[in-house]
Amino acid sequence: MRLGLQVSWFSWPDAPASIGPTFGRIAQDGEAAGMWSLWVMDHYFQIRGIGPAEREMLEAYTTLGFAAGQTSRIELGALVTGVTYRHPGLLAKTVTTLDVLSGGRAWLGIGAAWNEEEHRGLGVPFPPLKERFERLDETLRIVLQMWADDDAPFRGRHYSLERTLNSPPSLRRPHPPILIGGMGEEKTFRLIARYGDACNLFDVGPERVRQKLAVLAERCAEVGRDPLSVRSTVLSRLNLAAKGGDRAASGETTQSVSEAVDRLGALADVGVDDVIIGMAAPEDRDVYGLVADLVRQVGPLGRDVA
Repeated sequence: MRLGLQVSWFSWPDAPASIGPTFGRIAQDGEAAGMWSLWVMDHYFQIRGIGPAEREMLEAYTTLGFAAGQTSRIELGALVTGVTYRHPGLLAKTVTTLDVLSGGRAWLGIGAAWNEEEHRGLGVPFPPLKERFERLDETLRIVLQMWADDDAPFRGRHYSLERTLNSPPSLRRPHPPILIGGMGEEKTFRLIARYGDACNLFDVGPERVRQKLAVLAERCAEVGRDPLSVRSTVLSRLNLAAKGGDRAASGETTQSVSEAVDRLGALADVGVDDVIIGMAAPEDRDVYGLVADLVRQVGPLGRDVA
C-alpha cells in the first residue's frame, strides 16, 4: 500500500505571505517521508466541512506546478478536477504541461463537480447532474484522444474541437494516469470501468469500501475489463501523534502509528491499493518522522502493484 497526501487548507498564520513557503515545505517533507503522491483540491472557494468559503483557496494546477518545482519524485494531482471548470482541450494541455515540467509525475484526477456556490459566485455555468456526467464522458474521450497523439476533429454533444493537437506530448506513456473520483455505482463506476486507471472513494469504513469495490468489479466485467487493472484509492483522514487517543488542538483525536497501521491494514484487506490522507496539521514538520514510519510499515500491505 502506498500513502499520498492531500492538502486542503491554506489558512496558516501570516497568510497569504506564508502560503508559498509553508506549502513548499509540506511538499518537500511529504516526499522525504516516502509519500508517493501529493494532491490538492480543485476548488476556488474553501468548501463546507473544512471552513467558510472566505478562507484561502489556491487554484489547483498553479499550485501543483509550484510543488513540481519544489520536489523531484512525488507524483502530483488534483483530487479531483471538476469537469465544468475547464474546457477539455485546455485541461489536457494543462495536465500535459504539468507532466512535462515535473518530469512525468502528473495525474488527471477528475469528477462531475458539485460545488454550486463557487460556480455561481465566479460565473461558471453549473448544468444539471445528467449533463455534467455527459460532459465528463466527452472530456475523458477528448483527453485520451489528445494523449494518443490523434489531432483529428472531435464532435460531441457538448464539445466540438477542430484539431485536438497536443504538443509537446506527455512524458508519461501512454498518458498521465486518470483517476476518477466519486461513489456513484451507476454513472461514476461505469466511467471508471471504461476510462479510469484509478478510482477514488471516501473512507466510509472497510466493509462499505469492500462493497463499493465489488460493484466496481461488476462494472469492469460488463465491459470486459480486469478489475485489478484499476487502482483503488481511498481518501481518508489521520491525525498522527506519538500517542494515540488524545484530543489535539484541532479537536480531532490523535492516532499512533500502530493504530494507523491497523486502520490502513483493514482497508488493504478489502482491496484498497493506496490511501490518500488529509492530516490535521501537515505544516507541522515534526509529524513527518511518524509519517515515514507509517509509510515503511504499510508498504508491504495489500497487493503488489506497479
